[in-house]
Amino acid sequence: MRSVEDIVALLGGPETAAGRLGIGTEALRKWRQARAIPAKHWPAVIAATGLALDDLPKAKPRQETAVTDSPIPEGVASARAPEGATAVLVLADGTVLWGRGFGAHGTTVAEICFNTSMTGYQEVLTDPSYAGQTICFTFPHIGNVGTNPEDIEATTPAARGLIVKQDVTEPANWRATRHLHDWLASHGMTGIGGVDTRALTARIRDGGAPNGVLCFPADQAFDIPALLAQARAWPGLEGMDLAKEVTTRQSYQWDESTWTLGAGYGKQAAPRFRVVAVDYGAKRNILRCLAAAGCAVTVVPATATAEDILRHQPDGVFLSNGPGDPAATGAYAVPTIQGVLAKQVPVFGICLGHQLLALALGARTYKLARGHRGGNQPVKDLRTGKVEITSQNHGFAVDAESLPAGVEVTHVSLFDGSNEGIASTKLPAFSVQYHPEASPGPSDSHYLFARFVEMIERRKAA
Repeated sequence: MRSVEDIVALLGGPETAAGRLGIGTEALRKWRQARAIPAKHWPAVIAATGLALDDLPKAKPRQETAVTDSPIPEGVASARAPEGATAVLVLADGTVLWGRGFGAHGTTVAEICFNTSMTGYQEVLTDPSYAGQTICFTFPHIGNVGTNPEDIEATTPAARGLIVKQDVTEPANWRATRHLHDWLASHGMTGIGGVDTRALTARIRDGGAPNGVLCFPADQAFDIPALLAQARAWPGLEGMDLAKEVTTRQSYQWDESTWTLGAGYGKQAAPRFRVVAVDYGAKRNILRCLAAAGCAVTVVPATATAEDILRHQPDGVFLSNGPGDPAATGAYAVPTIQGVLAKQVPVFGICLGHQLLALALGARTYKLARGHRGGNQPVKDLRTGKVEITSQNHGFAVDAESLPAGVEVTHVSLFDGSNEGIASTKLPAFSVQYHPEASPGPSDSHYLFARFVEMIERRKAA
């Protein structure tokens, strides 16, 4: 059998070979990387070289991923791992997906969700809103730009694991300082590659986000019935308050502003306003955007009372993003927000903060079937008629039908028509369901931070 390199040389080198075969140089590069020629190109190669079929390097049959489409029968003692499989994902409906583990060895149970972002996987993995969730990335090339100490949204990642299609390659980005595998291992997070992520995404799309167990054991011992029982026993995110798990334990000051090429992160040295940010799982880049908008930011724990917040004499209060069921977090957050609103202090909420503001104003929330997660979510601003492409991560939503008099819908999802923003017509308060801080992008919604500052200015001038 001839190697791909032999065949490329026989055809006159990469560019000549690509031309003679009628393919692009990128396709040829993938052949050389895989050390195999896809079956659809065999006739062209044979015709151009005169070689026999047995001379061509062929891809080995894919055995690393297997899916059982029906539930595992009760009482099955074990299930044999396919050759090459070192990790497994077991869903509560009995689906078993084998793959190759990376990152930290271990077993974790979580809600399985999918994210459609094509960039920014490090920001996604460190977003505290993913607490209690394992992320299936629909984009196949996860890990190819490595990791670095700047693109993080929290010091300790809250996501419980990740699922990818292709194996993680060596970093290929000038800002990379560490391989994704090593970075994950240092944070105790487990990943599985070689999974048919399109099939898994379709399951989530059609059946909702399931509970599942990701297992990457160091001894390669798999007890599938036990993993299935663990997935089925996990209660899920509905009714779960996770904000207390990811919030700061004590108040602190924040003055770091947004990142620019060549200079890194800036610093707000001359703030014009005092803003208290309630940390339900705040992303760092949201705080940076507040600082860049001219705010001196004081971050307080999720459990802070209205008195704790007002003691700082804020010009405005920000309600951050975060994980879990807003109804559960609202047990202590709603009275706090209502106390702030009673003092006519301007309020701006994002994601979980949006849901909590809605609850404080008298609305209800509910769990979405599959959630919105990705950097390509279209939202319409009803006030301007403009459509924004937004970054989102939420499994719950505000019930627009439950909004009381004096609260209006300002933004709607163009995917499913669900609520994406509200504003009070009586109080200086508004919120959005999505992430305007663009970490990862896009940056269509940065104007919301300016809108918050304008509200503060109007209030101070009144």
